[in-house]
Amino acid sequence: MSLKNAFEKASTQPSSLVCELIGQTAMGVAVGLGFCLLIALIDPSHVTSLIAHNAEPRTTAIILVSFFALAFGAGATLTGMVLVAIRRR
Repeated sequence: MSLKNAFEKASTQPSSLVCELIGQTAMGVAVGLGFCLLIALIDPSHVTSLIAHNAEPRTTAIILVSFFALAFGAGATLTGMVLVAIRRR
């Protein structure tokens, strides 16, 4: 099967709920990572200073990034479920 045939087949099949939710989750994780980057760059509450003066700064930074990525990803997934359910009615 060529790549062109795979794209044509994928475009003719109706998208499933799982594929739509994966897209919503990926978008939410990307927004969460962007938000975490903005917090680190703008730094109104001196988050980077708090991380740098911690005993384990690398672990703290990973936990912060993971928290925002998972929180935004979960929120986008739940929102996507509602929007898909409304659209399929």
